[in-house]
Amino acid sequence: MFAKIDVNGDSAAGLYQWLKSEQPGDGDSSDIVWNFEKFLVNANGDVVKRFAPTVSPEEVAEQLDDLLG
Repeated sequence: MFAKIDVNGDSAAGLYQWLKSEQPGDGDSSDIVWNFEKFLVNANGDVVKRFAPTVSPEEVAEQLDDLLG
């Protein structure tokens, strides 16, 4: 459960491969650039948005009402 996994490259964990394919981001690469990058997934399992590491959890929470409403 707490083992280190890869999030980029050929050996990236399947979850992160899927998240990045659904929301590739704005840069030249879909790679996760730093810890605390966030993905918002709705109740249907759709990846709704990807957030940079500098976006606070509070800013992400502001968008939850739209998904829960």
